[in-house]
Formats: sequence, C-alpha cells, structure tokens
Amino acid sequence: MTTSTGTKTGTDIPQAIAGQRNVSWWVSGLIVAAVAAFIAQSLYVNPNIAWAVVGEFILSPRILNGLWTTLELAVLSQAIAVLLGLVISLMRLSSNPVAGAVSRGYIWLFRGTPLLVQILLWGNFALFYDQITLGIPFTGITFASWPTNEVITTFVAAVLGLALHEAAYMAEIIRSGIMSVGHGQTEAAQALGLTRGQLMSRVVVPQALRIIVPPTGNQFIQMLKMTSLVAVIAGGDLLTVAQNISAVNLQTIELLIVATVWYLLVTSIASAGQALLERRLGRSIRRQKDRGKKTARGRSS
Repeated sequence: MTTSTGTKTGTDIPQAIAGQRNVSWWVSGLIVAAVAAFIAQSLYVNPNIAWAVVGEFILSPRILNGLWTTLELAVLSQAIAVLLGLVISLMRLSSNPVAGAVSRGYIWLFRGTPLLVQILLWGNFALFYDQITLGIPFTGITFASWPTNEVITTFVAAVLGLALHEAAYMAEIIRSGIMSVGHGQTEAAQALGLTRGQLMSRVVVPQALRIIVPPTGNQFIQMLKMTSLVAVIAGGDLLTVAQNISAVNLQTIELLIVATVWYLLVTSIASAGQALLERRLGRSIRRQKDRGKKTARGRSS
C-alpha cells in the first residue's frame, strides 16, 4: 500500500525486504551451482584422469574385499569402544579414587596422543615384546607363550589402535549423557516408589540416550574414515588395497578416486541410518515418558 504522496506504508516494507532476500537467495544459489558445475566439468575433461580406469576398478573384487575389511574394522572397533567407554565412564563417576584416577589417566593418554601414532605402536608391538606370555605376575611362572606377531596381526593391531583411541571419547560422551539427568529427577522417581530397574529404564536411560546417540553416530561415521589410517601398517582396508593396486599400474589418482567414492557412499548410508535411529529414538522416548507419567499418576492416586 502507498499513500497519496507515493511513499510506501509500514506494511509494504517487510514484503519488500522479503522480496530482496528471495532474489539474493536465488542469485547466491546460482553462483554456487555454477562453481560446482565448473569444478565437475574440469575434473571430467581433465586429461590427467583416466575415468575408464576408475570404472574398471570401482567394482573390482580386490577393492570390494578392502571395503569389507574397512566395514569390519569400523563396526568391531566402534562396538569395543562403546563397551569399554561405558566401563571407563562408570569408573570416572565412581566414588572410588583409584577407579577415578585410572579412568582419567586412560582418557588423558589415549586422547592426548595421535591415532596414527597409536596404530603404529600397535603395529610394531613385537619390538616391545617378542612373546606374549600367560602366567602368574612377579613369579616367573609361565603357563603358555606365543610369538607376538602371531597374536597381534595387522588386523588385530588396527582394531586395538582404533578401539582404544575411540573408547576415550566414548567414555566422555557416555559420562555426559548420564550426568545430564538431574539428581532431582532420580530422587523424585525414587520417592514415587519406582524400583532401580524402573528408574534406569524409564528415567535415566531415555534421557541419557538423547545425549549419547547423536555424538555416537557421528563418532561411527568418523570411525569409517579413520580406518584409512591403518594403511600405514598395511591393514588390508580399502585405502591399503587401492594403494597396492596403484603401486603396480601407476594410476594413483584414479585409485584414490575409487576409494573416495566408496568412502562417500558408506558414510552417506551411515548418516541416513543415524537420522532414522534418532527419529525412532525420539518416538520411543516420548512413549516411555508417557508410560512414566501414567505410572506416577497411578502411584500418587
């Protein structure tokens, strides 16, 4: 609306601002799309990239075996890290000073040293101990002994490096989730007569999971990418296989592109799974809260 003098009224000003924002939104979007298209086109026509080689190896059995090893490393290492992180977090929350000191020392050590260094140390563990023995400490009594290289293979060394490093982060994530539940809520639940099992399942765990699940999903996605570091000890993962193939055919860039495509695919699937899990967890938490409220009303009545 305009006045008789031709000036805009106050109701027209927000519409004008919205129109300007809409135009700038489209312009910025077109610029970003143009830049992305230019980069993609320059890569596609680049004479230094043999795309036929990429197509040849993208579904190569050797590449797929390396991908499978990468998935095994990620899933196994993350599972161990979650379980170990739970134990460390409970030790950290314990009133026992020894348990608290050990947990803090563990987190300090494994978070404070680079993952690559830890993988290299486990890969060269035989340089520290050439035999792994089973016996009674401080007595010299030995029941069995095995060569270290037979026990800590490259796969085992990769799992140890990834899992122990990740457990330090998972311990802090789980601890923060447990601590996010206020003491007032647990005291109120106990006052209503809830058992310890009901307290954990209906009050503590649902609220803690809201804090724990999202960063845990992010950590697993990060784990999928961190498995590439085990290439330094020839861990048999996707990157190791790609490097071995390129060392023979000298198609370094092409094999790196193959590895990149597979990393992008598996991390995208993991991200979609994480989003689905968070939505289902949200619905489950709401249902548990509703049951908890009904139980509290029934007990109070």
